[in-house]
Amino acid sequence: MAEHGSDEPSSRTGSPDGEGRVSADRPLLHQRLAVRELIDTELSYLHMLRLCASDIRSRLQQLPQGDLDVLFSNIDDVIQVNSRFLHDLQETASREEEQVQLIGNLFLEFQEELERVYKVYCASYDQALLLVETYRKEPELQREVQSIIEAVVPQAGPSGLSFLLVIPLQRITKYPLLLQKILENTAPDASAYPVLQRAVSALQDVNTNINEYKRRKEVASKYTKVEQLTLQLGTWAWAYCSPLSQRGYSQLLQMSLSSQTEDKEFDDLEERFHWVSLCVTEMKNNVAVYRDNLEAFLRFRPQEYDLDIPGGPVVQYCSLMRDLQLQAFPQFKQRLEGLVWQPLCSLAKALAGPQNLIKKRLDKLLDFERVEEKLLEVGSVTYEEQEARHTFQALNSLLVAELPQLNQLAVRWLGQILCTFVGLQRDLAQQALQMAEGSLAQLPHYHLSEPAFRKLVEDTLGQTGHQLRSFQENFEKVLPPPTTQPLLPGAERQVQALLSRYGPEKLYQVTSNVSGAGTLDLTLLRGQIVALLQNKDTKGNSSRWLVDTGGHRGYVPAGKLELYRVIPSQEEVKGQEWPHKDSRHLTPEPTPAPVPSVPAVTQAVAVYPFVARSSHEVSLQAGQLVTVLEAQDKKGNPEWSLVEVNEQRGYVPSSFLARAPGPAPWGWSLPS
Repeated sequence: MAEHGSDEPSSRTGSPDGEGRVSADRPLLHQRLAVRELIDTELSYLHMLRLCASDIRSRLQQLPQGDLDVLFSNIDDVIQVNSRFLHDLQETASREEEQVQLIGNLFLEFQEELERVYKVYCASYDQALLLVETYRKEPELQREVQSIIEAVVPQAGPSGLSFLLVIPLQRITKYPLLLQKILENTAPDASAYPVLQRAVSALQDVNTNINEYKRRKEVASKYTKVEQLTLQLGTWAWAYCSPLSQRGYSQLLQMSLSSQTEDKEFDDLEERFHWVSLCVTEMKNNVAVYRDNLEAFLRFRPQEYDLDIPGGPVVQYCSLMRDLQLQAFPQFKQRLEGLVWQPLCSLAKALAGPQNLIKKRLDKLLDFERVEEKLLEVGSVTYEEQEARHTFQALNSLLVAELPQLNQLAVRWLGQILCTFVGLQRDLAQQALQMAEGSLAQLPHYHLSEPAFRKLVEDTLGQTGHQLRSFQENFEKVLPPPTTQPLLPGAERQVQALLSRYGPEKLYQVTSNVSGAGTLDLTLLRGQIVALLQNKDTKGNSSRWLVDTGGHRGYVPAGKLELYRVIPSQEEVKGQEWPHKDSRHLTPEPTPAPVPSVPAVTQAVAVYPFVARSSHEVSLQAGQLVTVLEAQDKKGNPEWSLVEVNEQRGYVPSSFLARAPGPAPWGWSLPS
């Protein structure tokens, strides 16, 4: 006991060797405590994340799914990364001598993954807080949310959702501090020291990059919301009214005199994005036309009408069309809407935000170049100029970072839509063939051998070709009308004005209706006369021509224009005035011309459409069957014929009619 008592003071006061050992062991003890704090807090943090993702999120079903997606963001990805990180962190405890160095290497290994998941969560944190504030304005909803959180996480207290949402932000910012604490208690000559230094620097860079990403998102969010820009347009208009002309002149002058900042990487990305957007727009327009044609096709139901063809294949055809109209086509239309049209519209809508960002970047580029030039000359700029400079840099960095992924995703999305569209067509064809099998078995040529069927087809085609040649011979006997369509009285003066202003060599006629899709595109009717101003657009595209209608100027497809030739008979009539509105004459009395008249037959076919210009005339559609009552007018002029169509009588140009061919055999016939 005495010996033990004598040794005790020595241990407390300490000998010089004992004090050295204690001072040497103290940093090691603090280092182990810091490591233990890192692992324990990581375990507690991951437990809290799982409570948020499972218990709390599942109980907040009274909130819309969109709100839950904003509140909890990508918390599942954060849990997945931190779960693997914690597992590897706990594994380092089995190698105590190398544990500190292993921890440093572990942070370096997870650096990119931590930055990837946490920057997404942090970028949506402010929007989540806005939702929390809206809940607080609804007392009943706030009480429900608060009771759920207090039941699962009592330590959340009155803060409720705010307490839980901020936890990931606090954790990612605490990693450098925990590592710094371990580093401070590690000997500088230890092998783990440089590894820990790199780990601390890496986690600081992670936080810096997250803050920069968050700032870019905040800048970009101001320009991606089209609604917000629309609401602010009225306020901006007043502020820009007075300096607009001066500012616009300065920008144009700068663009013409100084070269813009060259960014090959961004230019390539922008060009690819432009082509992707163009492909999406073109496909959307094509699918829209396809849907319209499908609607028109479904409205046409010949099986419901009496075709006046007794028996034979017509019965099977009507039965098959009835089945297709009731089953196959409605199913195809429904699948087309859900699997092609709606995803295509969503893709086009998703590209609107990046398009706004690209436009805004171009606007900010001018300010950026001006500020950079001022920095070189003066060496300092104002706060507003510095903000404009930072805004451009944020927009440019965000676009360069995210446009590659967006382009790749959009191309993949568009490819899937195309494959789906092709698959729908294939399924429709297979379904139609399956439904047609029963009808095909009832056709008279179903049991024919292949050689006999080939002979049947050849004979039928030969017979049809003979009918076509006969119709062509009858058609050639009728003098075809001029290529230009008859002009309405109201258009005569407009054509004369264009002719006197531009000359006959510049006049063109629209061959089919044109529906303008762009802001500078014109909408024209078939037969309208225009004057050619330029045979290409501003980008050098020769398929879009700039024309003048006499009142508007714009672009039309070149393929829908043909040269307008003024025929001699029109030049002779050009000097004559059209009848007054109160005049009841049929038409101006034409001069006799050697135009062959249509024989006085019972039936004729309208070769060209004709629009009635008075109550004495009747309108025709191309291919319409008419009854010729008289092959001349009351004065004996053979250029006009009195016809009856749709129980209406009136005069039409004789040159617009052709003899109707005689009745032809219908359907298939067995070889004798």
